[in-house]
Amino acid sequence: MTDEPLDLDRRRGMSEQKAVDLRRALAEAENHARELRERQAALEQHLLANAAASWPEAAAKARYLLNLYAASLSDQDTRHRELIAAVLADFTRLTGDS
Repeated sequence: MTDEPLDLDRRRGMSEQKAVDLRRALAEAENHARELRERQAALEQHLLANAAASWPEAAAKARYLLNLYAASLSDQDTRHRELIAAVLADFTRLTGDS
């Protein structure tokens, strides 16, 4: 018996290795999605707990909400997408962001 760990990946056939790689990739994607949801929840809690102290801060909150809404729109909803783009451009122009 040795203290060296066995490399089981080398002992698997090609189809088994592909299945393992797929499971690993899926687990990693699920972890990233969970972490993203946790960060998003923390951000939203922060946005709820703290009132905007200026118009630029209020615009940043509105940008966040508009981007969430835009992500839920269908590709065919070009009118709402154009309206969101125009409002975001207004925020950029009025707040002096580049």
